[in-house]
Amino acid sequence: MAADQLSGGEIRAEVENIGGIDQASVTLPPGVSILTGENATNRTSFLTALMAGLGSNRASLKGDAEQGSVAVDIGGQTYSRTLNRRNGTVAFDGEPYLDDSELPDLFAFLLENNEARQAVARGDDLREIIMRPVDTDQIEADIESCKRERQDLEDEIERLDQIEQELPELEAERREKQSELETAREELTTVQSELEGLDTGVEQSRSQKKSLEEAFQRVRDARSELEDLEFDLETERSTLSELEAEREELEETLAEAEEPAESSDRLAGRIQELRDRKRTLDDTINELSSVVNFNEEMLEEEGLDIDRDVESQTPVDGLTAETEIACWTCGSEVSTSQIEETLGRLRTLRSDRLEDRGDIQSEIEELSERQSTLREKRQEIERAERRLTDVTEEIELTRDRIDDLEEQIETQESKIADLEEKAESIEVEDHEETLELHRESNELELRVERIESDLEDLTEEIADREEAIEAREQLEADREELADRLTELRTRIKRLETDAVDAFNEHMETVLDILEYENLDRIWIERRQAEVREGRRKVTKTRFDLHIVRSAADDTAYEDTVDHLSESEREVTGLVFALAGFLVHDVHEVVPVILLDSLEAIDSDRIARVIEYFQTHVEHLVAALLPEDAEALPADYAYVTDID
Repeated sequence: MAADQLSGGEIRAEVENIGGIDQASVTLPPGVSILTGENATNRTSFLTALMAGLGSNRASLKGDAEQGSVAVDIGGQTYSRTLNRRNGTVAFDGEPYLDDSELPDLFAFLLENNEARQAVARGDDLREIIMRPVDTDQIEADIESCKRERQDLEDEIERLDQIEQELPELEAERREKQSELETAREELTTVQSELEGLDTGVEQSRSQKKSLEEAFQRVRDARSELEDLEFDLETERSTLSELEAEREELEETLAEAEEPAESSDRLAGRIQELRDRKRTLDDTINELSSVVNFNEEMLEEEGLDIDRDVESQTPVDGLTAETEIACWTCGSEVSTSQIEETLGRLRTLRSDRLEDRGDIQSEIEELSERQSTLREKRQEIERAERRLTDVTEEIELTRDRIDDLEEQIETQESKIADLEEKAESIEVEDHEETLELHRESNELELRVERIESDLEDLTEEIADREEAIEAREQLEADREELADRLTELRTRIKRLETDAVDAFNEHMETVLDILEYENLDRIWIERRQAEVREGRRKVTKTRFDLHIVRSAADDTAYEDTVDHLSESEREVTGLVFALAGFLVHDVHEVVPVILLDSLEAIDSDRIARVIEYFQTHVEHLVAALLPEDAEALPADYAYVTDID
């Protein structure tokens, strides 16, 4: 949904059974709208209903209702939400104005329980709040991808470096082969010339010589087949040696492997048990949060601010005056102190359950890591066992092939002997010399063929390596480009964080200047690195710490922390931070609405200045104020006194 759809248009909201509202219809014109009235006039309930219509899930049903709804008409387009109580929680349905309300929930819907305001009040690390709207996950994924790609390139470049180092040896080997081939060819030519010299020119002698040559050709072919068989036999014996070495290694590995002392199944059962407990705790925490939020809203609607009212109670005869009210759950009369005590116990219980859930999650992570280690060890053993079985089978097959080749070689050697015997039985002139020359020629021809084959393989391998080496320059350029890309990505998150912190500091200074507090000189965020524990590891992470600069009575400036601020000062600081977030993250482009509530910690003049400043940044600014605070505001604002 585009935020400009609100431009120039009014907002009309129809609300039923949300917060403390039975039924209400409110129209808000463009500009500033002030919901004015005493406590218990449903101002906060209306703001939460409006949030729900815009897309937030931070609204609650009326205590005695099972279903509620809100319809928000914006520029002639109606957006609606329904709230239904299901299994102790509230489910949201419908089609709101926003598909994702995360950014407005943080920096536009600034009610008392706003997460950004509360994070400041608690003194939390603010990085997660500030950077949540920034998509750093994709940058981290890009960094990991670049690192893997760079490693692949470095591996390939290292392989090419090794190839280049081996290239001179291959070229020297090729030169030796070329020289060896030249010598063999010369020897073959000499032998063949000598054979030609023995030719008597007689027809019968030529016929006998041809028969002899054919007989020796058969011998040569048979010897060639024998060489192939011997090569295959050598290969199989080498394979057998490697397989036997691998089998020995696998047997040693399995002999040394120890069965895990823990049971993976037992760990899995324990993890499932913890996950069930965590789900139960999640349900309990959600229920407690709903109860606490509902009661806090009801207290506000009843006109009670427990923290502030208790502070302002007037002692009477040494005692504190207390207000008796009707409990909205049981109907009995109870005192404010009882309500405070009950809410305090509920908050403590919720805090304890959150801590329990954190402990359970840590234990789940630790057990899952142990389970993963056990599973990996078991898988390694199983892989070794399977491989040992495969290797044993391959050894038997290889031995069978060796036996078969040895038999074939024996048969081939016998065949060669028979062929040589037949060749030698052919009678020619200069019989003995001719036979010897034929034998020598036969061997030389086989040798030439072998050398030519080896030389061809060497030449092809050298050419392949030279071609691969030529690509190294481009790979090195790609590696440099990836290194630059990694540097850019790694600094981008830092730059985003730095820019966000600078922007927050700038806007917080602006808002603080508007408020003009005498002893609150500056509120600023520091980006720093801190060592934190993740499971059993310590890692370095970025923190955003909030700092306060105050002035003493003698105008001396000194640094303070959120922990030392009063409650009202914390409220102001949280509001300043949240309003700065609205400006930094351009929330007006998502939803041009700011909702303000619980501003009692700020005096009316400062409220007026804040509203005057922020109305220029949004189409609609809606604030819930007490009548005495609203008196300081201009008369041309729209005022809503009745929520009905």
